[in-house]
Amino acid sequence: MVDAIAPRPDDRFLEIGPGFGILTTRLARRVRELIAVEIDRDLAARLAPSLPPHARIVVADVLSLDLTTLIGGAPLRVAGNLPYNISSPILFKLIETARRTDAIPDATVMLQLEVAERLIARVGTADYGVLTILTRLHADVTRVLTLPPGAFRPMPKVRSAVVRLTFRPPAVDIADGALFERLVRTIFTQRRKTLLNALRPFAEGLGVSPSDALAKAEIDSRRRPETLDLPELARLARTVPELPPEGRKLRT
Repeated sequence: MVDAIAPRPDDRFLEIGPGFGILTTRLARRVRELIAVEIDRDLAARLAPSLPPHARIVVADVLSLDLTTLIGGAPLRVAGNLPYNISSPILFKLIETARRTDAIPDATVMLQLEVAERLIARVGTADYGVLTILTRLHADVTRVLTLPPGAFRPMPKVRSAVVRLTFRPPAVDIADGALFERLVRTIFTQRRKTLLNALRPFAEGLGVSPSDALAKAEIDSRRRPETLDLPELARLARTVPELPPEGRKLRT
């Protein structure tokens, strides 16, 4: 996994969830600075004495921690074996921090295989959904390793994979990030419905006709949400606020 991360001598790293330090100690030997975030105080106390002077442990819940306080004056790469039960919230936090600070160039993390497959899913497949889209908006994702249960002790019941997220500016023009995310989350809760029906709760919540929104975005209302690629979703999200008054419904 260290080779997959490809650390350089001048790199600074944030490691999420060091645990017993199997990755931590090996990564620390090859970088300028390492900050490991561990929620378990006992594990942190056990690991701390084995770390070199340029590595330190922050005892905190990564989901509650303000990551900008760790960035400092140089880029901060990310690595870690993410806790599988909260991997998606951690990914979204990394994406948001990278977007706001432009100081996290990449993250190489181990995930449950099913989550990794959702990150790299193609349009129109069963794995393509909210996580795929909201990640792909801000990052290029590649799978670098796949690991069987036998690679771990104790042996888990799930397969794992290591993916690399390379953060970049948005792939498409998103005028309103919050509105775009709300649109995506709404239509993918009804991914098997036609777009006309899947879009209805979102559009009518804004006082907009879903058929007018789809027509203006030049998207066939009979398609399914899972068939829309990122540029089409962005076009639809931009269209909703631009509808003329006659395209809006008065709400009682």
